[in-house]
Amino acid sequence: MRIHPALYSLLTLTLVSSGFLLHAQQPSNGLAPEVPGLNLQDKLYRLEAKLPDLEKPYISAAPGDKKDGLVVGKLGVDGGDRAMIEAFANKLAAAAEDETAGHVDSMLISYRGKLLFESYYRRGRANFPHYQMSITKSYTALAVGRAIQLDLLKMDDLDKPVISFLKGLDTTKLVAGADTITLAQAMQMGSGIRLAKEKEKELMKNPAQLKGLGELQAYLQHSDPIPAMPREFKYQEPDTAIAMQVLNAVVPGGAEEFIKTELLGRMSITQYHWEHAISGLPKSAAGSSILSRDMLKFGQLILNKGKWKGDQLIPEAYLVRATTPSQINEHYGFFWWVDDFTVGGKTYHSFQGRGAGGQFIFMFPGLDLVAVVTSHNKGMGEMLKTLPQRIIPAFVQK
Repeated sequence: MRIHPALYSLLTLTLVSSGFLLHAQQPSNGLAPEVPGLNLQDKLYRLEAKLPDLEKPYISAAPGDKKDGLVVGKLGVDGGDRAMIEAFANKLAAAAEDETAGHVDSMLISYRGKLLFESYYRRGRANFPHYQMSITKSYTALAVGRAIQLDLLKMDDLDKPVISFLKGLDTTKLVAGADTITLAQAMQMGSGIRLAKEKEKELMKNPAQLKGLGELQAYLQHSDPIPAMPREFKYQEPDTAIAMQVLNAVVPGGAEEFIKTELLGRMSITQYHWEHAISGLPKSAAGSSILSRDMLKFGQLILNKGKWKGDQLIPEAYLVRATTPSQINEHYGFFWWVDDFTVGGKTYHSFQGRGAGGQFIFMFPGLDLVAVVTSHNKGMGEMLKTLPQRIIPAFVQK
């Protein structure tokens, strides 16, 4: 929805939802656009869909220092071809050519550890955590890595049966092979769990039985028998639920508090929301809402080999494994995607977090380059193919 410029000065467009007001706001002071009066406890996914489009995009080649843990710089001065990046940014700001794509809400770029470019379009706001679909899985994998760094899990535990950590399961009722599923296999989408749709619908009729470990008990009890390795890759919620349940079982205070204090809190990520699964634990397949700037921090954390501000938050050895393809899928590690992109006749290695609708964290370790995109497309859009071709040439040393 576009708003006539005359209406902006009056701020007459007001959306009332969940007990507070959302006003259309156009940046007039050079600062990135924000939503005033934001309540992080509200259903941000629904509120986001009601945000009015910005009348004008916000495009900055010299992002402000918000004292949020990010080091800022200037595009063109601290690296990168400003004209090339701004040309791409202006294209993203243009009217969509296809209803399934072109609905980008933000794009941010860091190079050699500095945020050099920040832009917001349409529903994008600097202080509004963008809803995250499957990229929430990637954050879950980082939380598991944090538990390993704190010695709450061992690297060897990744290859142990998950049921060994989940003492509340009734193992007498599990299907054959359930005791062979490891944490690593689950984070590679290779648990082998296959639950019939009819059975899934039946179980959902009584959600109370799926609280706590009941969710995982149902998956492992009503699945088809688990085959031996190698198993087929299947992108599914049960595998992510396994990772969150194991995390919840081994960390003091439970997974929700651990993620808040030991992962997000350590990186000064406080402006976020994370929905709960039917189990009562944080959702692991989708359901977080994260600021674009904070998404960038995750990318930098990985490129920094698990270090943040000099502290080793996640073991380097764990991140190597998390971003290395498995025998289950040659493009997938531990809830992170792995690809090579050919640009200008040269191949560039990349890790990505991906979410349906167009949430991306692109990392190019060979260039020390991170790019974040949020969108509200109907699918992944063309961004997965387009961004490397448009961004990489701007940072290749000539």
